[in-house]
Amino acid sequence: MLRPAAEAAVFAIGRTRPATCSGTVIFGTSMTRQIIVADDHPLFREALKAAVGRLDSGTRFVEADSVATLLAALETEPDADLLLLDLNMPGAQGFNALVHVRGSRPDLPVVVVSADDDAQTVAGALRYGAQGFISKSTEAAQIGRAIESVLAGEIYTPPGFHAPRASGAGGDEDLRVARRVAELTPQQFRVLGMLCAGMLNKQIAYDLDVSEATVKAHVTAILRKLGVATRTQAVLAAGRLAVDRASIKPPPEDAD
Repeated sequence: MLRPAAEAAVFAIGRTRPATCSGTVIFGTSMTRQIIVADDHPLFREALKAAVGRLDSGTRFVEADSVATLLAALETEPDADLLLLDLNMPGAQGFNALVHVRGSRPDLPVVVVSADDDAQTVAGALRYGAQGFISKSTEAAQIGRAIESVLAGEIYTPPGFHAPRASGAGGDEDLRVARRVAELTPQQFRVLGMLCAGMLNKQIAYDLDVSEATVKAHVTAILRKLGVATRTQAVLAAGRLAVDRASIKPPPEDAD
């Protein structure tokens, strides 16, 4: 289902750069389309690449299988034309990776590609800034057409999608959390993901190859930006962006 670009999401830190001129995708003869494919399943990354390749064999793909490699790709590919984003990669919890990308790269169109394709999840992706949502059960030919429509400036949703009723005050708080998560630096966002995974400061320091003091400084900055006082409150706040909130568990509190 195609929707006009004017029906873009409620959540926005910036504006996605225009990709169209009279409904036609602009790619000059000397330009190569660049698409970041972020999904932790290699076979599905290959399926996405094949679907796009049938329409444009000259597309250059950059692959990511975790939030860490996605953040690296975003840094090394400033001119990427599109991000295809799985919601459940390692280091991501629900919509938080989408929110962070929309905050750090508001000019980059994002299409969420997920097996969780109920109406609430689709609506959440659009609400947090995605330009489209593709179910992983979608046939390859339709995936290609969906991606082309997004690159042409449309908002793509699965056939038969109808937005559920708005969630009221709770939804407003979710948007406030989203805006705060969008303000985190890439390293702070990685640390938040590790907190959500239940890791202690020393474990985070080992994985990031930094000192515990550096991790504590990141945690302090995260708490300040999220407007909370403890690690547990930070995880619960981030959990508002989870697809399945029941899966969010409070982390152990590090002793200072």
